[in-house]
Amino acid sequence: MLWLRRAVQTWADYWYAGWWEFTSLFSRRPPAAWSRGELAPVLLLPGVYEPWRFLRRAGRRLNAAGHPVHAVLAIRYNVDTIADVAALAQRYLETHDLNAVVLVAHSKGGLVGKHMMAVDDTHGRIDRLVAVATPFSGSSMARFMPVRTLRAFMPTDVTISSLAANLALNSRITSIFGEFDPHIPGGSRLEGATNIPLPIVGHFRLLVDERVLRAIENAAEGKN
Repeated sequence: MLWLRRAVQTWADYWYAGWWEFTSLFSRRPPAAWSRGELAPVLLLPGVYEPWRFLRRAGRRLNAAGHPVHAVLAIRYNVDTIADVAALAQRYLETHDLNAVVLVAHSKGGLVGKHMMAVDDTHGRIDRLVAVATPFSGSSMARFMPVRTLRAFMPTDVTISSLAANLALNSRITSIFGEFDPHIPGGSRLEGATNIPLPIVGHFRLLVDERVLRAIENAAEGKN
């Protein structure tokens, strides 16, 4: 039955998130080798309550393909507002003089990335955004959340609605998402973007799925 399959896969998704959170404690900084590469620089943007290490598989794959890969350690667990995190990430680009940057993001990180493109990137350093499981139109689940950090994803939130209304940037965005995401019942399809739906259930496990990693790599290289 569909509901049972989704329930089991959702449980597995949360188990994965907990395990990855635990293993992330043992890897604080990106490997030194990630700073090297001849292709476009990549900036990793994790989701809420996630350290950059949640995107470690994607970072490793992109670096192996030739991209220098960066993570903003100061973002920590990404609990500040979208605008504040976007400003912090943009300062990183400025400080390190990165250009033609590919933002690779998960969940809230995709909203941070779009905010950077819309507001913060005044010098045109960002080329494109590759977002996995991002609530571009917010999430109906947010109104049930007990903390402000999560209620900020309500579709009526000023930042969410403002970013959703900005359609001009969507042609530079690739949105990758599964067939069902318990965190984003409305899905991650984005008008005018390159949308890549995949037959996967979950929110977190997408980050280690070979199909998703291949789609991220292709999008980063402009092959989608």
